[in-house]
Amino acid sequence: MAREPHYRRVLLKLSGEGLMGEREYGLDLATMIRIAEEVRTVHDMGVQVSLVIGAGNIFRGVSGAAAGIERASADYMGMLATVINAVAVQSVLESRGLQTRVQSAIPMETVCEPYIRRRAVRHMEKGRVVIFAAGTGNPFFTTDTAAALRAVEMGCDALLKGTQVDGVYSADPKKVEDAERFDRLSYHEVLTRDLKVMDASAIALARENKVPILVFSIHNPGAFADVVSGTGTYTIIS
Repeated sequence: MAREPHYRRVLLKLSGEGLMGEREYGLDLATMIRIAEEVRTVHDMGVQVSLVIGAGNIFRGVSGAAAGIERASADYMGMLATVINAVAVQSVLESRGLQTRVQSAIPMETVCEPYIRRRAVRHMEKGRVVIFAAGTGNPFFTTDTAAALRAVEMGCDALLKGTQVDGVYSADPKKVEDAERFDRLSYHEVLTRDLKVMDASAIALARENKVPILVFSIHNPGAFADVVSGTGTYTIIS
């Protein structure tokens, strides 16, 4: 029986690390194919899907700044790295039969479309998956903030963050054995408790525009479709 989606239009935020698989850096094709299948499953449920992908697998903006590169330049390098990830994921999604468009906040017409809000909405209405690249186009903003911004601009019903763990914890569960896991949080609790889900500007933007944030593990097969259906294991911030 086909599952009934709880949300009609969503934005999936993936970290660059989520594309690495077991590798130390770069892209793992098997992981990308699995994620593409997850996106296709959700798309086939009739959900309009867009993505924002980080660049931690290629370039770390802040660590680059610490290594002697000026922060703004380091952030631009990070934005360019997100375009590499976006084009790679586009290719894998299209090999799975999904029509996909990459829109970059930094115009580079030879590689992808420039970001135009109305065009992006039209793509989604036509059943295409849209990948937003190059963050917000500005230094000093993370891809989390870019994801919240695009989710608001696209009128998404929810922002889904696929992470390395199955929700929000009081501390890193891989390092702290008795870290508390939350099923539900308010935006205010996330900000006041300084929970490292997304940076404060992303949370504030989602709160202001009443976009719920659902945090789940991208490594659990079928989790994306489960969360979109309102089942599975995740933390909801609303």
